[in-house]
Amino acid sequence: MSRILTYREALGEGIKQEMEADDSVFMLGEDIAVYGGAYKVSRGLLDLFGERRIMDAPMSEALIVGAGVGAALIGLKPIVEIMYIDFATLASDQIINQAAKFHFMTGGNVKVPMVIRTQQGTGRSAAAQHSQSLESWYAHIPGLKVVMPATPYDAKGLLKAAVRDENPVMMIEHKGLYTLKGEVPEEDYTVEIGKAAIKREGKDLTILSYSKMLHYCLKAAEDLEQERGISVEVIDLRTLRPLDEATIKASLEKTRNVLIVTEANKTAGMSAELFAKSYELVPTLKHAVRLAGKDTILACSPKLEAFSVPSIDEIKEASSALAA
Repeated sequence: MSRILTYREALGEGIKQEMEADDSVFMLGEDIAVYGGAYKVSRGLLDLFGERRIMDAPMSEALIVGAGVGAALIGLKPIVEIMYIDFATLASDQIINQAAKFHFMTGGNVKVPMVIRTQQGTGRSAAAQHSQSLESWYAHIPGLKVVMPATPYDAKGLLKAAVRDENPVMMIEHKGLYTLKGEVPEEDYTVEIGKAAIKREGKDLTILSYSKMLHYCLKAAEDLEQERGISVEVIDLRTLRPLDEATIKASLEKTRNVLIVTEANKTAGMSAELFAKSYELVPTLKHAVRLAGKDTILACSPKLEAFSVPSIDEIKEASSALAA
């Protein structure tokens, strides 16, 4: 049975169900227990599972992730929370050199089943050190899966899949999506890691996007069909590593035009990787265009912040030019 839940509620329900099903699952992070998390995802879980499984941690991201790696190595399944992805930089060694590499360096004999939850993105005027989009940093790392759900359904399903994965998954949420509502089944389900979703079918143009920008792209696609008769296919990547190359390739072979939309700034970001990947998969593409965040430090001013990332109008303009 499906109900309407917020993105935040869907995540919380997914964690609750996995903890009920498996006693080895626990949470560790700043302010996640008594306070219920900075964005209230873990609200109420302390009362259900107690302080041995919902644990507040000191303000040390290196400690949080390092403890999670150690717990995973002895057979537990930690869900560690980093309040902002900006702060994940303080746990770079633990994420990149430890969690992501143990399985390979032991010839596959050691597993690191852990989820690193964090959030990023604009929309709350949180300024330069609390709003960055750093997904490409982590998608660059072999041994680390990276997922970015855009809907409540996918948030719960990908979270549950990540908990059940035998090796580390970085789940990057968007601070602007926590209040987004959508249908979410009450029963157990997962969303396959590495599988994209075609959110809207079209024939003139493919848009590749994910996270909050996906919703901008869907609105732009709807407007373009109504206003200009342009048929746009919109793909929600959902997973950035590993990419669903088969779904991307099939769409690009059909439309021959691709617009890549990301909130992260343009230089050396996911938009560059997706641009290159598009031509590798379909060398006969007619056109490929990147629409990404501006190469600037994010401001606290709401107007300047909004100016720094793609808008619906900009997506429509870029799409129209491609389809012309």
